[in-house]
Amino acid sequence: MNSMYTDIIPKPLYQVLSDLTQEPRFEIALSVAIKDLLRLKLKEAREQVALFEQRYQLNFSAFKVAWEDGYIANAHSYQVERDYWEWEAAVTDTARLQQMVERLL
Repeated sequence: MNSMYTDIIPKPLYQVLSDLTQEPRFEIALSVAIKDLLRLKLKEAREQVALFEQRYQLNFSAFKVAWEDGYIANAHSYQVERDYWEWEAAVTDTARLQQMVERLL
């Protein structure tokens, strides 16, 4: 382990990071791990968006307009409102995570 990091990175954390990424240099291992985590989180967010799109047969923008205009059945039921908020969060997360990925390229 690079002595520059020994004061701030616990040795077990360094070892896990190094084993996980197969990279002994901390700064590179950290970069690889963060990129992998971002890709995983982005994949999860996209999958959640796709699930809602399949459920409602709309993208979120169209669903939001239809919801606001009263075209969504049971729009104010617990399930539909929860879907709305979770879908909106997934769309927001997807955009935010995509921006992070692009900053690291």
